[in-house]
Amino acid sequence: MKDVNFIKPTGMDSLGRKFALVVFLAIVTAGFVIGYAVILLQEANEFEQQQIALKHSAANHALQLNKNFLQKEQKAIAANQVISRSLSLASLSGGTTMKAAADGSIRVQDDYSGAFVAAQNYNTRVAALFDKTDLLWQQLSPLMLQEFFNFYFISKEQFIRISPADWALQVSSEHDFNQDLFYNIATPEQNPARQPRWTPLYYDNIWKKWMTSLIIPVYINDEFVGVTGTDFILQDILAMLPRQEGRHSMIFDSQGQIISSARQFLRTDPPMNTPLQAGETSADSLSQYARQYAANPRQIMQAQALVPEKLIATDVVERADWYLSVYVDKADIATAFSSVRSRLVLVFTAVALLVALFLQLIIYHFILKRINRLSGAISRLSRGDLEQVQLDTQNDEIGLLNQAFGRMSDEISTLVSGLNARIEEKEQAERSARKLSKAVSFSSSGIVLTDQLLRIEYANPFLTEMIGTTTEQIHLQPLGTLFAEEMHHVAEEIQQTLAERQHWRGDMLLQHAERQLWVSLAIAPIRDEKGGISNYVCAMQDISFIKQSQKKMEQLAYYDVLTGLANRSYFRDQLRKAIAMSHRGYYSFALLYFDLDEFKRINDTLGHDAGDELLKEVAKRLISRLREEDTIARLGGDEFAVILSGITDRGQASSIAANLQQAFAAPVKLGNHEVSISASIGITVAPEDASEEELLLKHADLAMYEAKARGKNTFHFFSHDLNEAANERLLIENQLREAIREHQFLLYYQPKIDIRDNSIVGYETLLRWLRPDNTLVPPLRFIGVAESTGLIVQIGEWIIWEACRFLSRQHSRGHNVTLSINLSVRQFKDDNLPEIVERILLRTGANPAFLIFEITESMLMGDTDAAINQLNQLKRLGVSLSIDDFGTGYSSLSYLKRFPVDELKIDRSFVKDIPDDRNDMDIVAAIIAMAQKMNLRVVAEGVETAEQVEFLRKNACYQVQGYYFSMPLAEQELSRLNYVVNS
Repeated sequence: MKDVNFIKPTGMDSLGRKFALVVFLAIVTAGFVIGYAVILLQEANEFEQQQIALKHSAANHALQLNKNFLQKEQKAIAANQVISRSLSLASLSGGTTMKAAADGSIRVQDDYSGAFVAAQNYNTRVAALFDKTDLLWQQLSPLMLQEFFNFYFISKEQFIRISPADWALQVSSEHDFNQDLFYNIATPEQNPARQPRWTPLYYDNIWKKWMTSLIIPVYINDEFVGVTGTDFILQDILAMLPRQEGRHSMIFDSQGQIISSARQFLRTDPPMNTPLQAGETSADSLSQYARQYAANPRQIMQAQALVPEKLIATDVVERADWYLSVYVDKADIATAFSSVRSRLVLVFTAVALLVALFLQLIIYHFILKRINRLSGAISRLSRGDLEQVQLDTQNDEIGLLNQAFGRMSDEISTLVSGLNARIEEKEQAERSARKLSKAVSFSSSGIVLTDQLLRIEYANPFLTEMIGTTTEQIHLQPLGTLFAEEMHHVAEEIQQTLAERQHWRGDMLLQHAERQLWVSLAIAPIRDEKGGISNYVCAMQDISFIKQSQKKMEQLAYYDVLTGLANRSYFRDQLRKAIAMSHRGYYSFALLYFDLDEFKRINDTLGHDAGDELLKEVAKRLISRLREEDTIARLGGDEFAVILSGITDRGQASSIAANLQQAFAAPVKLGNHEVSISASIGITVAPEDASEEELLLKHADLAMYEAKARGKNTFHFFSHDLNEAANERLLIENQLREAIREHQFLLYYQPKIDIRDNSIVGYETLLRWLRPDNTLVPPLRFIGVAESTGLIVQIGEWIIWEACRFLSRQHSRGHNVTLSINLSVRQFKDDNLPEIVERILLRTGANPAFLIFEITESMLMGDTDAAINQLNQLKRLGVSLSIDDFGTGYSSLSYLKRFPVDELKIDRSFVKDIPDDRNDMDIVAAIIAMAQKMNLRVVAEGVETAEQVEFLRKNACYQVQGYYFSMPLAEQELSRLNYVVNS
């Protein structure tokens, strides 16, 4: 449909525009009067709604803060009851074994808490409190620190146990708890009712924080013992205040002093127990409000009259005897309504203008435009333009006139359009037929048209060229004449399928004369106007290349490209068949796993090409010594597997395995090199050992690794002991991973003694594994598993962290001692080790000059250049290096001269038989003399008798360690040693 053009009246000649102007002026005048009245009502209502919202906000936040205080009280009271009950059941008398520090204090620290008491107050009762509270704080502190900043107990003897431990470590030895607000508030004199008491806000100059404390007295048999306390940080309280754009909040106490507002921050650092002074606010009227409200909370209106410029609401926080206020500035609300008034003029003017324009458009659209359109349509029809014109067909007078005109023009247009459509359809059909004919002729697929009986009526040039024939040779021939002879049974299937479903799709082998090729064949029906099948169209796509590729892929899928042996996939298929026959009781068989010894060394030394040649030669030798019914496969790398069929006992398998090992006896020539080879063989027999595929593979693999462990170049049969050992190893590995996650490891420390004055000059760090059932796992049982799985690197880093923290603590106590840490092979070869050590030293503040890393001689062999580089990287950090177990490995003076080591440790195997073994005495004396000549420190370990100590003293070896002096101890047990610590 097309629109029509018509002439529209202009200017004020239009009646619609005149009417719209009158309406515009009336709406503007009425709108201004009504709008201002509405705004005044809304402003008053908004103040009322804001006041209600502020009241709800203050009540909700005060209730939330009050609940928070109450929850903390309940938890603190529960903890106080646990402590009172535990101390009442315990004997408060213990041995005074602790030594005072240089500042006249006794302090202890563990992972959960710290404790402090001045030396003059230390007695048997305080000694018992050290032990009893230590166990209590291990149980309570993790729970209490979830809720509070800290948790502590102060006895009347001036003893304190606190978690976290920092306060106990930093408090002055002359500190008097009787002067502390957080102690004397709960004494019998200040609190005869024995109730929990919240302190006023005060400053703690150790924690460097403003806080309030919940103090609860502890009584045993009606005797005041001390207090328990928990601190609530002021900044945490402020963080709970409501924060919302445009709203402000503040807290003031029962005296009307403003404690803080949401914008206040405390920056001063006053003395201990300094009370918090009232904060400053942005308006003096708020201070007057706070004093008035605190004096008489019921006279709310009088208090609000003091802040006429604000809307304010206040509610009480009963537990702390505080008040919480939320307020907004009335000016902010009034500003919003001021902008609304400004916009009101624009809005009503715009609305009136839009309404006037809308009325003008309505008059034009419903009357004038419709008449003009009908006039234009009549004019077009009179000029012979038969295209239909779009006119409205409403039921009013103009609409009925349009409908009559439309019916007349439709009749005329229908007659003319029908004739034009028939002509266009005929031309379109002719064009489509020509396009289809060209598409079929030049298609890159073979196209065949047949009749209902599948006789060929047409074949496109691509098909005749593809099979090497002409259209005349195959015209009216059955479609089956194009198929190869072996596919004739498929031709019958095609006939049957077409009769049932009228279409067929599949792969077909074509043959004409001497030419054969595979095609993808699709046959579909062509139906006539009545729906009956008049012809079939057959489309053929050459897939010969795909078929050839599939054949090659099958070869690649089941055979190893390098050796020509069966691959892993084919081998698994044959193994499953052998297992199935074994299940039916036909026969037994043996499964052999091969692994070439030292193949990686040959591959790395002579190159991968030489390694490939070696694998080919091994495959030839194995094939020559096996029977035709046996299956041999290369599983990957240098691993081979053999299925020996018809094996009735292990003796047969042993004979064949020994024969196969003879295949490796002669050396293999690889280019200009001759290399000797051997193999480790694992053997399992089915169904004797197992009758499941995965179990047999696992058993053979375990047996092969056992053969390697027994020196290689041998074979070994699977036994259930191997399976148990593997399961034990897997169990330990899983438990190790759990131990790392659950932090089950401990460090013990064995002191190094200077035998000249019997003083402790250092410690050696030793790892212990404490299971959740309080059993210690021997290091010999898990260190090997940790090393082989790589978990030792993660464990080793943890050891360095904990050891450096221990060293820092020793130095902070004035103990001038060294600390030795053993490095594992994996850990030493880690390129990131120097970076890790440097980071730990920086984070812990440990002095590297007192840190000694112990390495064994075997770790330094192999790639000596890399070892020297790693040692130099560690030396750069300022640490010392020690060769552990010296004399038991690859002791070489030339290597020792190159390595930047500082210390030699004589292995305990040379010390333990002194003075009974003269050879050991000579060896130890020689090592000491050599170390002294090379300016190296020398340490003897494993010292267990006085005779050994005397021998070492005479030979000028003054640093020793061993059970004669002390077994390895936990850190908290070191203070019980009766040796002077070097300081």
